[in-house]
Amino acid sequence: MKIILATFCLWVAAAVSVWAMPLSYALDAGESRVGFEVPFGPDQITGTMPVRSADIALDFAQPSNSRISVVLDVGNAQANFPFATQALRGPRVLDAAAFPDITFVSNSIEVQRDAPSKARLGGDITIRGVTRPIVLDVELFRPAGRAPGERELLFVRLEGAVSRAAFGATGWDDLVGDEVSLDLMLRIDLEE
Repeated sequence: MKIILATFCLWVAAAVSVWAMPLSYALDAGESRVGFEVPFGPDQITGTMPVRSADIALDFAQPSNSRISVVLDVGNAQANFPFATQALRGPRVLDAAAFPDITFVSNSIEVQRDAPSKARLGGDITIRGVTRPIVLDVELFRPAGRAPGERELLFVRLEGAVSRAAFGATGWDDLVGDEVSLDLMLRIDLEE
């Protein structure tokens, strides 16, 4: 009987340990987007950038064990008018030929006590080969109609801002503002 009880306790401990580990998620690139906005005189330049890849692991029991890294495809960035798209990808701004990716890698997460689906995500962003720290606001969503606690399919929204000048993307700074607002919406599916 002691052997059966010990075996059962080991099985339960292993099951709880596995359950508490971070859950790995796969990116649904077709349903994910990155939007950006920057002042352009009295107007705004807006656009999108495809997500090339993402590595996402969420630990709902210990959020500090979660990690998010995202790679954006600079060469396929689009702005709301053709000249802005050409300028954005060109050597004076993002220089897609020399720096085809923008990367973000998280290094800390702090969940809001009064809103457990919201957090502040710290990490490093690399643009034009220059890496700087950044803090993003994060929120998790379930699609409408999903049961509370269901984690198979989620949306992760990340919002923040960067200075173009901090990364050497200073082209047309007499016309275009310095602060670029970022809005990433990632659809993620639990990996099996």
